[in-house]
Amino acid sequence: MKVSIDRIGCISCGSCWDTCPDFFEQNPDDSFSQINEEFRVRGIIAEGEAPQDLSDCVIDAADLCPVQIIRTEI
Repeated sequence: MKVSIDRIGCISCGSCWDTCPDFFEQNPDDSFSQINEEFRVRGIIAEGEAPQDLSDCVIDAADLCPVQIIRTEI
């Protein structure tokens, strides 16, 4: 599953990295959400590919994001 984050709209609430910490993390420099390095596409912190075993928690994180900045595409 393809995943992207509109980091400019992120409010750093922590919902995504609390819901799915294996896939999302907080950027130490700007505090916004980013995709964990092992799942990034071309090293881009806001684009990734979720493995099958994490797809449910990634979808949950996207659904729970209060500003709806996480996009998923199967």
